[in-house]
Amino acid sequence: MPPAIQILKTYPVTGMSCASCAARTEAFVKSLPGIKSASVNFADTSILVEFLPEEISPPEIKKAVQSIGYDIIIEEENSQELKEEAQQSYFKKIRINTIGAAVLSLPLVIVAMVFMDIPYANYIMMALATPVVIWFGRQFPAGAWKQLKHGSANMDSLVTLSTAISYLYSSAVTLFPDLFHNAGIHSHVYFEASAVIITFILLGKLLEEKAKSNTSSSLKNLIGLQPKTVILVMKNGDQKEIPVSNVITGDILLVKPGNKIPVDGIITAGSSFVDESMISGEPMAVEKTIQSNVFAGTINQKGSFHFQADKVGGDTVLAQIIKMVKEAQGSKAPIQHLVDKIAGIFVPVVISIALLSGVIWFISGVDNALTHSLLAIVTVLIIACPCALGLATPTAIMVGIGKGADNGILIKDAESLELAHRVNAVVLDKTGTITVGKPTVEYIEWKTDIEVVKQSNILLAIQKNSEHPLAGPVVQFLENSGSGSDIVVSNVESITGRGIKAIAGQELYFVGNRKLMEENKISISREILAFAERWQNEAKTVFFFANSHNVLSVIAVSDRIKESSVEAIKQLHLMGIEVHMLTGDNEQTARAIASETGIDSFRSEVLPQAKYDFIRELQKQGKIVAMVGDGINDSQALAQADVSIAMGKGSDIAIDVAKMTIISSDLIRIPQAIKLSKYTVATIKQNLFWAFIYNVIGIPVAAGILYPIFGFLLNPMIAGAAMALSSVSVVTNSLRLKFKIL
Repeated sequence: MPPAIQILKTYPVTGMSCASCAARTEAFVKSLPGIKSASVNFADTSILVEFLPEEISPPEIKKAVQSIGYDIIIEEENSQELKEEAQQSYFKKIRINTIGAAVLSLPLVIVAMVFMDIPYANYIMMALATPVVIWFGRQFPAGAWKQLKHGSANMDSLVTLSTAISYLYSSAVTLFPDLFHNAGIHSHVYFEASAVIITFILLGKLLEEKAKSNTSSSLKNLIGLQPKTVILVMKNGDQKEIPVSNVITGDILLVKPGNKIPVDGIITAGSSFVDESMISGEPMAVEKTIQSNVFAGTINQKGSFHFQADKVGGDTVLAQIIKMVKEAQGSKAPIQHLVDKIAGIFVPVVISIALLSGVIWFISGVDNALTHSLLAIVTVLIIACPCALGLATPTAIMVGIGKGADNGILIKDAESLELAHRVNAVVLDKTGTITVGKPTVEYIEWKTDIEVVKQSNILLAIQKNSEHPLAGPVVQFLENSGSGSDIVVSNVESITGRGIKAIAGQELYFVGNRKLMEENKISISREILAFAERWQNEAKTVFFFANSHNVLSVIAVSDRIKESSVEAIKQLHLMGIEVHMLTGDNEQTARAIASETGIDSFRSEVLPQAKYDFIRELQKQGKIVAMVGDGINDSQALAQADVSIAMGKGSDIAIDVAKMTIISSDLIRIPQAIKLSKYTVATIKQNLFWAFIYNVIGIPVAAGILYPIFGFLLNPMIAGAAMALSSVSVVTNSLRLKFKIL
């Protein structure tokens, strides 16, 4: 019997408002018959599903997800557009609700703080609070109801409970003042508390949605690397522009200078240099001749060539990178935030205590037992308001993110900031991360018995006529040194795999590697040869400038190590973190860089897939891995890493995929980011302690535990003050982060 066919698909999900929504959706889909695996990515609002089509179909999955209050988009043709429309619609709704709540909350707070004694103050506050609680904050009770139906609670539950109780209690005080007055209770209202809680949490949701809307831009940029149309060369030699989707294996395609290569293939005619940094990460363009492989998304430079399509559609290297980024992002289980976990226990416990205290008071036999019973329930629920609990994490995160920005560390989400302090392995890309990221001339040594100024002018003129990628750094170096290029050169000829030759002043000159010198029987002096061999041992790229008889100079080009790299790696070692380097460059260069910087281990000549595999290998060993890179070729590894960090001068795609960005591209910021994470997590724990200590002390007091001993009952107004004090202590503690030294 043949094995059952399994299908792996990614579908956009709509309607999720928090990490627990994502966890709930994932758990529910996993429980459906015919589902082999499911992983919800809350940041990307998508679900990666592996299912048996014989047992369950996409419409059935969609219907099941709709039954728990969410939805998935299964129309593949325009799913991305539909998803973006849904996200924009939700963002617009949040923005309107936030603005509406803020507009009404501001005068409400002013009345509550300054004009509470004016006539009808309570009715004015009730009129301002009612639209905020009932309309602008309606998503919170809706979310709480979804959780309640499945026997759980989250921040929506806490927000709904606290705002509803404070609003209903305040409404009762406003509409039935005599009831409270006759019981000897000061009729204080909490309308401003209910409205302000909703406003601040809506603002947080708005900022969260704004950040999330950018998470898919990396995949859009990757997809944008592939041109939409290509030039097909037909058998009779005619050329025809066709959509890239129509290309089939075996087609002959034309690539002009500056064009992106549309699919993977093999060159059949012509030659050029191709920028393959999106695959290898290396800044130098690669020379391509007949039978050379070319890859989709890489950029042709100055030459034109024909190539035969070998891999098209989803089989290209670029398509595999896109697929791996999607899967790496989607494979991470959504994090159930600490506060949501606590809320799941906290909410039912508080409700139980409130109801229990109410029952005890009701059967206690004291005067006005019913009033005391209701008062105890309300006071317990008010003092247990989750303001401090809700502020504990976001205030610390906000201050931490601000502190990071002040130090040139842009942090995209709370998850990476919370997790970074646990990192025990850092993986560094070489080019653009440890090194500057572009080839520069480090040295030019001239033969002692020549006229240097004249010969450097000739070298500049020849290099200005060269298409080789290393010609640019030489031109820049010579121009910065004061050389001029008024010399006319002619008969410029590129020699494949060797260099270039040209005539200047009726004399023949060569610029190229040692093979070019040997093939033309050009003499190399001992001093020049000594320089060349020393620089080659240091993994620099070395080539020569010669006339038809003698080598006139030797030039060393390399991608220099950044000044801060050695110190940054030293600091990481002092923190007990192992440091690895991955590079597409050759082993000799990689070994030299690793030796000079003190890196623990390295791998050379690695492709994007190998970088991704290495991250997974470390994770399987139990490591918490931070990946630092700057290129498109790093995007898969960045997406897979526990903490992903991009260099600010790198590619947009790497920056989009990564959760942190080092603006200055200075590696010293990496240990600083880890220290910032340690301080932030410590602050979060302190905040949660202060938030709970008020509840631990306040809830029993609010329930009336001191009444039998001291005859003391906590007034709801004092409960509200205690609640506010807990929030103030949390915010103040968070602000201490600003003064930490990284």
